[in-house]
Amino acid sequence: MDIKKVKRSEDYSAWYNNLVKYADLAEHSAVKGCMVIKPYGYAIWETMQAELDRRFKETGHVNAYFPLFIPKSFFSKEASHVDGFAKECAVVTHYRLKVDEDSREIVVDPEARLEEELIVRPTSETIIWNTYRDWIQSYRDLPILVNQWANVVRWEMRTRLFLRTAEFLWQEGHTAHATAEEAIEETRKMLDVYADFAENVLAVPVIKGVKTPNERFAGALDTYCIEGLMQDGKALQMGTSHFLGQNFAKAFDVKYVTRENKQEYVWATSWGVSTRLMGALIMSHSDDEGLVLPPRLAPIQVVIVPILKKGDANEAVLKKAEEYFFALKKAGIRVKLDDRDTQSPGFKFAEYELKGVPVRIAIGPRDVQNGALEVARRDTKEKQSMAETDLVHKIEHLLEQIQNNLFQRALDYRSEHITAVNSWEEFKDVLENKTGFVSAHWDGSTETELKIKEETKATIRCIPLNNPEEAGTCVYSGKPSTQRVLFAKAY
Repeated sequence: MDIKKVKRSEDYSAWYNNLVKYADLAEHSAVKGCMVIKPYGYAIWETMQAELDRRFKETGHVNAYFPLFIPKSFFSKEASHVDGFAKECAVVTHYRLKVDEDSREIVVDPEARLEEELIVRPTSETIIWNTYRDWIQSYRDLPILVNQWANVVRWEMRTRLFLRTAEFLWQEGHTAHATAEEAIEETRKMLDVYADFAENVLAVPVIKGVKTPNERFAGALDTYCIEGLMQDGKALQMGTSHFLGQNFAKAFDVKYVTRENKQEYVWATSWGVSTRLMGALIMSHSDDEGLVLPPRLAPIQVVIVPILKKGDANEAVLKKAEEYFFALKKAGIRVKLDDRDTQSPGFKFAEYELKGVPVRIAIGPRDVQNGALEVARRDTKEKQSMAETDLVHKIEHLLEQIQNNLFQRALDYRSEHITAVNSWEEFKDVLENKTGFVSAHWDGSTETELKIKEETKATIRCIPLNNPEEAGTCVYSGKPSTQRVLFAKAY
């Protein structure tokens, strides 16, 4: 359980990898580039799923499931879409194996080649819009508000657990609308859902913005995003929402009859977040002792550790611990009573600190006698003696304090790491020595955007929504600019 071999401040990448491993979140699979999400890591993902799914359904969406395999011909129908994903696609060409008669090795049966090759789902726009053609005939069939929880494959060559893997888990919303206005409203609405989840559940402050044309999702007219800032000063794209216009409707001939009895192409959106959010969670709050979880997300919000010693007092300690356990559980708090006699209290304290449990309660014989208990909070490592009177209310209040503190701490860090610059020298200096978001003027050209990326590895993370107009000159080209955008090095 020792993750202290590498400190966060010394080698951020190694620290991250150690934390994922020792906190029992995930591990590398036998399949290169893929991961095994372990039970504790998956429990956190399940909480994320539940919170997001509730929000989706509150906004009128329903869940469905579409095939993992997509006919290759579907991709050719939307040129910019296939250009965006072609290099990452895994392709199924055969459907059967056989034993070679000479070598006795398992080989692909050359006679079992598919009539049409299948793409393993990198994203589902094409298969879904081919399906929507049969679902939509009239304005009465609109809108369609569908979400899918699924796995996808993007054959990444350089991977990192949760942040970038060849296969990952996500949700993808795909909606169909009668008008452009409705579709744009949907795109912005789902961006707001993501931002609310990130800030109020993950406790990660995010900036809402729109991507530049060069950074848009393949096949979209506009891509909206939420951008977070990690503790090493790098940005992380945490979610995207795309206004697809009529591109996919035209590619798959999805039309509807309007109220005026005219045929029109449908307007589309898609939006998604993935297990990359696990990486955001780790890199926003955790420390050299391990994971730090916001209470609203933690699978275990409170752990109770009885301090057992030789003698008759153990029965009283266990009885009191169980009393606290059932009281907290009844109040809806996710609580665990760890009464294992195979591990010492010190081992348990270190284990739950490593796993980021927000509140730890320790109770021993003397605490029972005094009607008190020791409470430790993970975010600040502070300990306090707490009277058992009105315990549930006190713990609920403490959990809320921790949630708010984690958000405020991350917000303060981000505020300190958004730097406005007005020259190319300033721009490079901040990126190298301070890190974080760099607010700078840009001339609006893809050429300048790509040159800045080539020279500094920084990208335009977003053009913030409601960005104020501000006359200036581009930090790279010196050409006129009407607004600042946010640059950063990113994951």
